[in-house]
This record gives sequence, structure tokens and C-alpha cells, in this order.
Amino acid sequence: MTTFDWPELYFVRHGQTDWNAEGRYQGSKDIPLNDIGRSQADKNGALLRDLLKRDGRRVDEFDWYVSPLGRARETMDRIRSCFTGTLPEVTVDPRLTEISFGIHEGHLHTELASGAMAIAGERDAAFWYFRPPAGESYDDLALRIADFGSGLKRRAVVVSHGGVLRVLRRLIEDFPPESAVNWFPPQDSVVHFADGRATVYPAGASWDD
Repeated sequence: MTTFDWPELYFVRHGQTDWNAEGRYQGSKDIPLNDIGRSQADKNGALLRDLLKRDGRRVDEFDWYVSPLGRARETMDRIRSCFTGTLPEVTVDPRLTEISFGIHEGHLHTELASGAMAIAGERDAAFWYFRPPAGESYDDLALRIADFGSGLKRRAVVVSHGGVLRVLRRLIEDFPPESAVNWFPPQDSVVHFADGRATVYPAGASWDD
């Protein structure tokens, strides 16, 4: 899907917010983590630490990037608190901001499912190009994420959003568009991208051997 080779990525979606729990379109709105989301971020930090140890990776082999939205930045802070020693600086990159749902942000998924915007699990391939009023399509978001990826110089740790993770699977794995827009990105996992494929590691399991 892109004309360059992606480096190895460890990706974490931010933890749960109240809007996530309520089933509201969140997008570019800056909604904070709730207590469940903070716990998820802490567990994902411990998991990332264990995965890097398992894979023989040092933290200084990676550049660290985060979306500017508060829920992602708090998730990154909590992840980093699980590590000891000096960590590389974090780059806040606006290209990692979640897809904008425009005028639909704040509405319940079920409110819009019958007409204005199809809900995940019921979308067709054309939804990749669907742009809500004052918002973005997944294809728009893919342009941002491809621009971000083209500038990566080495391995990276990325903390961002569910829409971004959907797009990464499309760009890196050549995930079909209808699969990408209907996949439910986890908030309790670390996703490892390497050699053109993604592996999802759920938090709470042991991955250190």
C-alpha cells in the first residue's frame, strides 16, 4: 500500500474513555481516560516492557511517538512509567491524531447506524472513502499516516488511536478496506508490526519467554 518499507513498530491504542464505554464517536475530541483506561495503559506498559525484553530490544533502539490528544499522552506516560532508566524523548506528532468524525463526534454509534454513518461490523468497502460533514475519511487519514511513516528513520513505539491502527493494518499488511473499517482495535493489547504483518498481544498474558 505504500512505496516504502515500514520499520518495526510497537503500537498501543490509548486506554478506554467514558465515550468509548458509552459507544460514542470520539474522533478528534480530547476526551480523557477513565479508570479502566488508566488500568489498561498500565498493563500495556508492563506488556511492552516484557515484549522488548523477550525480543532482545533496548528502549534506545526506538523513537517514541504519540498523538497530541490527552488520552494518548496519558497512556504514553503510564507506559513509560513501567520502564526503569533513561528513555528517549517522546515526539508529539499531530499526524497521529485520531480520524475526525466531524459533526458526528459525540453521537452514539447506534444513533447514526440506520442512516448517517454505518457502524463497525456493518460497513462495506466504500466506507473507506466515506467522509462525514466537516470530518475525514479513512482514506484521508491514510494520507496522514503514510506521510508519518515515510519519515521514520528506525524502529518506533507509537501510542495513538483505533482509527490510526486500522489504517496501519491497511498500509502495512494490505488489509482489505472492508476488513480494516470493520475491525475492532483493542485497547488492552500491544500490536507488533514487523515484516509486513501485525501480531496482537493481549495484556495480562505472559510473553516473556
